[in-house]
Amino acid sequence: MGISLHWTWFAVFSCLLCMGCGVWCECTEEGMQIEGGHYTLTQQLTRGSLLIYHCPESFYPFPVLTRLCQLNGHWSPRPKRFTPQRCRIVECPDPNVLDYGTVSPPQEKYFVNNETTYECYSGYTMRGSSRRVCLPNGKWSGSTTICSRDSGDNCADPGVPAGASRIGNVFGIDDTVKYSCNGNLFVVGSKERVCQESGQWTGKEPACYYKHTYDTTLEVSEAFGSAIKQSLVTLEPLDDTQEEKKIRISKNGTLNIYIGVDISESIEEKHFVNAKDAVTKLITKISSFSVTPNYEVLFFSSEIHKVVSILDFLDGRITHTDSVKEELEKFKVGNRNIAGTDLNLVFQTFLEQMAVIKRRVKDEGFKEHRHVIILFTDGGYNMGGSPAPTVERIKNMIYMNQTSEPGTQSREEFLDIYIFAIGAEVLDADLQPLTTGLGGQHYFRMKDIKDLQETFDEIIDESDVQGLCGLHKYYDNENSKDGSKESERKMYPWLASIRIENQGLRNCLGSLVTSKFVLTAAHCFKFGDLPEHLKVEIDDGKGTVKRVKTFILHPKYNVSAKVNEGVAEFYDYDVALIQLEEDVQISSFVRRICIPGTQETSDALQLVGKSTLKQQEDSVLKSHLEKLNFLTKSGSSIEEKDVIAKLGDNRIECIVHALDAEGIDTKNPKVAVTENFLCTGGQTPYRDHIACTGDSGGAVYKNYKHRIIQVGVVSWGTKKLCTSGGKVESTASSRDFHINLFRIVPFLKSVLANDMQDDYAPLQFLED
Repeated sequence: MGISLHWTWFAVFSCLLCMGCGVWCECTEEGMQIEGGHYTLTQQLTRGSLLIYHCPESFYPFPVLTRLCQLNGHWSPRPKRFTPQRCRIVECPDPNVLDYGTVSPPQEKYFVNNETTYECYSGYTMRGSSRRVCLPNGKWSGSTTICSRDSGDNCADPGVPAGASRIGNVFGIDDTVKYSCNGNLFVVGSKERVCQESGQWTGKEPACYYKHTYDTTLEVSEAFGSAIKQSLVTLEPLDDTQEEKKIRISKNGTLNIYIGVDISESIEEKHFVNAKDAVTKLITKISSFSVTPNYEVLFFSSEIHKVVSILDFLDGRITHTDSVKEELEKFKVGNRNIAGTDLNLVFQTFLEQMAVIKRRVKDEGFKEHRHVIILFTDGGYNMGGSPAPTVERIKNMIYMNQTSEPGTQSREEFLDIYIFAIGAEVLDADLQPLTTGLGGQHYFRMKDIKDLQETFDEIIDESDVQGLCGLHKYYDNENSKDGSKESERKMYPWLASIRIENQGLRNCLGSLVTSKFVLTAAHCFKFGDLPEHLKVEIDDGKGTVKRVKTFILHPKYNVSAKVNEGVAEFYDYDVALIQLEEDVQISSFVRRICIPGTQETSDALQLVGKSTLKQQEDSVLKSHLEKLNFLTKSGSSIEEKDVIAKLGDNRIECIVHALDAEGIDTKNPKVAVTENFLCTGGQTPYRDHIACTGDSGGAVYKNYKHRIIQVGVVSWGTKKLCTSGGKVESTASSRDFHINLFRIVPFLKSVLANDMQDDYAPLQFLED
């Protein structure tokens, strides 16, 4: 983000004179104060230092946002005696551009919290917002108000955004409308739009921004999430009616993501730290989806500081995104050269890597590669020239000249360039033309990058990916949790609470495995229980308590099966499925957990090609000491318990403690604990949490690249250390046993994959 202020010839001449005298001139702070705010300096008062003004929310620095210390010791622009620097209240664009309607109240200017109402003339119908409020970010709330009537045109009237002018009032096929902004406003979005046969306008609705206007984190989350999710989700359409939702990369395709972060001297240190954290968060969120990208990550100023090379992915030196995050964590600015900015060099570096990939995979292979470039910069460059020609070369390489040939399919969908414009002084006119891509906004103007982590975290809330199993709100540390019911639901959206009121009151937990089925433990039920005795609690916005249609216990579950062998209560095959009368509403608060044996779980595990159940199990339970979790509910609060499953050579020492349980009268632990159980508990090598009575039926799960895979169901334990939930630690000899779901897939498949009924949508299980 090089210095974005241009020197005059006079300033350059003055600098040369000063340098010729052998004296470097420093700037002073005299007259730099701002009324109602404060300023910071990037390099104190030395040459090249940027003075950045700051104002409280709802205000912006006027008449300038920044000043540059020149070599001659003068600030540019110089302060004006009769225009003192001050914090001015934020202004919104003039809404009095409405055709065929009125805006009330009519004002010369509109400021923060000013409210406007709209009415259409007789015979005209209103679309958009009838009431709008000027917001602290310099935008109007709601959507553009449009007064129109049915004219028989192919496209609807696209309206005129606040502060804009439009040329073009005919909206038939191939007709064009052009926009410009009034006064000192500039256009963000499409300056020109064309009416298509589909009845839709090309491009994105434009908006008029002031220099102090910025996009909120919610706006960026919705727009960026909507755009990039098409590169991250590999689900095929369910039927022909959903053809427009088909993704643009096949499951056999490759996604290459190139990330560049500006660390030049015009960017404050906090922006670098926050940008690095945001990139880490973005990579974390992308790993939740079913595509496994290759990454190129670099930081730049006048030179390139490469963190991760995409060629390391192609050569197999990097196989996991955790390695990318580790390299990001290690990278420090330190004493690296951050003077000047060469934005063109960034795009040249990306172009060179694309060329290497193309040489390796040949033209046909390269056709299957999608490319996403994400830049964090203010657009200022003072070295290397304009990046625009290099961006055109990138387009030519990826488009393969097919966009200009009639009768050939456009390859525009194979390249997306997103730019997050940050910094005190953003060069929008230079940056906006560099963005490209279909399907949504690609240019984002942010006041501060610190909230971008939250922005990326919300990407998984998009409606088109709500149906994916195992998605959840991820928190990096305990300090990120606010303890609210809302945050708990987003963290554990699969959790179901089960109450059975028959022969007393029993409480169990369960997990949502489809929109109509909850998986739990068979021992939660007693003889004589009926569906009307059950209450399943899942707060999906349509009511918390769900009525039960039926419940199905595993056919091999028989608690008395081994009484004659010294096992008073035998819990093998301790699983059951509860079918709800109605589907729950899937959202960011209510999501399905991934279960073994389904194609969707293979996608979550990023298994390529035709996968097997054994591959799924090896991916999730790959260690002889595997870290797992399950939930506990104490009162109204939910907590996560940590356990280590003892597998392989560690299993025998773990299950032998089953002989200490009440009601076990056998010398052989394998009589009570079959191969269908996972064993946790004890204090070595780590002190596990122990299951409480109310935890029965809950999911035992693995957090795999931030997709939740259920591997077990909480079944029984050797000691009753707690009855009302909560995080209780294991003793040296206490053990818990959980049904291993990889062993009971045939039961799950018999119910959940049943396509001989029309009561619920069946899951797709693997062929084996």
